[in-house]
Amino acid sequence: MSSFSDFQLLPTLLESLAEKKLKVPTEIQSRAIPLMLQNKSVVGISQTGSGKTLAFSLPILHMIKSLELAGDDIQENAKPRAAIIVPSRDLGEQVSKVLKLFTHNTRLRVRTLLGGTTLEVAKKNISGTFEILIATPGRLVQLWERDLINLDDVRVLVFDEADQMLDPGFLSEAKKIASACSEDKQMALFSATISLGMQKLMTELFSGAEILKTEGSHKVVSTLKTVNQTVVDGKRMPVLEKILAQPVTGGTLIFTNTREQCDKLAEELHQKGYKCLIYRGEMDKVERRSNLKAFRDGKADLLVSTDLAARGLDVDHVGRVINYHLPKEMENYLHRAGRTARAGRKGTVINLVTERDSSLIQRLKT
Repeated sequence: MSSFSDFQLLPTLLESLAEKKLKVPTEIQSRAIPLMLQNKSVVGISQTGSGKTLAFSLPILHMIKSLELAGDDIQENAKPRAAIIVPSRDLGEQVSKVLKLFTHNTRLRVRTLLGGTTLEVAKKNISGTFEILIATPGRLVQLWERDLINLDDVRVLVFDEADQMLDPGFLSEAKKIASACSEDKQMALFSATISLGMQKLMTELFSGAEILKTEGSHKVVSTLKTVNQTVVDGKRMPVLEKILAQPVTGGTLIFTNTREQCDKLAEELHQKGYKCLIYRGEMDKVERRSNLKAFRDGKADLLVSTDLAARGLDVDHVGRVINYHLPKEMENYLHRAGRTARAGRKGTVINLVTERDSSLIQRLKT
């Protein structure tokens, strides 16, 4: 498909796409959207920044609005018609933001049920009637088991960023959620890589699905420039300062491997007069979200993080990713690199390379 208009989507959705100046679908969108519009279950493997969220959002909005236009609209409270399962609160809010960009013309309602909020807030979020639910698995199972939400009428069930569902209990939760939904539901799973947990999920719940692997899956995008900087005798900071002295359009995301490394680097940068924020696990959630918002809004140019920020977060203006410490696994590297050069934009990833990183660097070259 060379244009979104080729998909025969509802006029209201085409209007929204035109308003956002979106004309040409990405590869995963051009392959997944037609199948989902035919009510087929799909597994989509595509690199970060390739537009996976829109690949399932548009068919969901089309299906639900079509039912409403045919006179079959939502009648019962807390009984959605589509459920999107996400691995974290941050990703849930991100998906919600994307969906709401396309509900102005369709007049459909999106609600979230995410971890990190009180039970009272969660209950309030799903009060009344609405069409689309975005939820983290643990919180959804918790409220479903208390009969506070009804999944009987869920016609489309999506697992987004499935390779990031790191909780060991996720598979059993996923099966509970799937069994609670309509028997003839459509299923979709989207991911940047195939982890062991995702393979189990595919075997258990997606045996009959269409498998879509884009040409760039398991690779960095073509608009990404990669620079390797050698570190001698473990002296990373002088290399980093030279990099930071180079101008860049947009923010800079600096990755470390551990929380301790993250804190130490942030402290060193502060001592040298750099304004930076941190984003990692085991920190106050309000502070973490505030730091991410400040970085998103351009109030801070440097964000020092662990792999927590590598997992699917979409920050529009990241112009440069720096691997202060390189990860051991290629999968983690691809997620980090995917924070820049998103949606066709250009970006740069700079790796601080020591002798122990030679294996990963060699794999990047193949």
